Amino acid sequence: MSVVVRPVLSWRDRREFVELPYRLHSNTGVWVPPLRLERHLFLGKRTNAFFKHGAAQLFVAHRDGRVVGRISAQYDESYNIFQGNRWGMFGFLELEDDPAVLPPLLDAAASWLQAQGRDRMVGPMDFTVNDEFGLLVEGFEREPMIRQPWHPPYYQRLCEQAGLAKEVDLFMWELEIADRTRMLPVIFKLADELEPRHGITIRRMSRRSLRSDLDRFADVYNEAWSENWGFAPYRKEDLDQLAQEMQLVFDSNWMMVAETRDGDTAAIALTFPDVNQVLKQMNGRLLPLGWWRYLRKASIMDRVRVGFLGVKPAYQHTGVAAALYVEHFDTAGRRPQTWGEMGWILETNRNMNRAMEAMGGRIVKRYRVYARDLAGGG
Repeated sequence: MSVVVRPVLSWRDRREFVELPYRLHSNTGVWVPPLRLERHLFLGKRTNAFFKHGAAQLFVAHRDGRVVGRISAQYDESYNIFQGNRWGMFGFLELEDDPAVLPPLLDAAASWLQAQGRDRMVGPMDFTVNDEFGLLVEGFEREPMIRQPWHPPYYQRLCEQAGLAKEVDLFMWELEIADRTRMLPVIFKLADELEPRHGITIRRMSRRSLRSDLDRFADVYNEAWSENWGFAPYRKEDLDQLAQEMQLVFDSNWMMVAETRDGDTAAIALTFPDVNQVLKQMNGRLLPLGWWRYLRKASIMDRVRVGFLGVKPAYQHTGVAAALYVEHFDTAGRRPQTWGEMGWILETNRNMNRAMEAMGGRIVKRYRVYARDLAGGG
């Protein structure tokens, strides 16, 4: 039977789209099932801020009455305006191990993007670079942490057989953040000099300050990351949604702001205890016992993901990044979380990758972003 790709138009289509990875990966022992309710909300145009500055179309592939693959096609006006291009993206990629499935999925996504005036397609990303991003090509044996995708090894083979070309790789670095002996001594020297030499101190966020601190985060992100591949500035609606999502995983011990005496934000670190350790026990559902496991999450999580650690260019000479690294190691000495992963970090970001080496880190996961040119876009 041939593969037929159809757009997601009905509630039944949406349910098939959401359910596919549960069928494909539930027996791997590695994949972490997200909450089904959260996935439906994330895909909703009324409940995801992405749709205030972007558009998307979901597709499912059927063969012989069964769903065998899925993909999304989307574009982000904020990204296109900032980058001055007409790129589109694809994401939410899931499929059976069959070379006949991916080409028609990619063709459906490409055709939709061409009709929207896009001339290039990059991905996978769900829906932006700040969501789950990249295709796992190394580290299949490791459980994904919060907002990390997981894919079986055959996805890379099928993507490259289908003609997708590598755009860039992303690294995840493992850090034993309770072991200070792994860090180069210069990091502690820089941290000790931060306040007396530069007047910069580090404080923790609170739930009450979270939304205003996310405005500070956006200031740092938009300055420090603007030259990086794939950058698009955060908008108010994105920060509003991020604040709501972070309330569910917020831990003030790990959320850090570095400020000058005048109140200027020099740097931000957003680190999250890995709620995926809880979600794995919940198996995608709140009932019957998922809610109870979630309430016990503090006793379950022993690892963190450092999702963002950025310094404004004007303060990159001060050693504030080193001070934030030391704060992470000190916090791990007091908290149940003693190790973690940092990233993603672009393979081209030499400074951050060298900093990870200086702290005794090692690359444990690699994600790949692919691209395909679209003839006739626009």
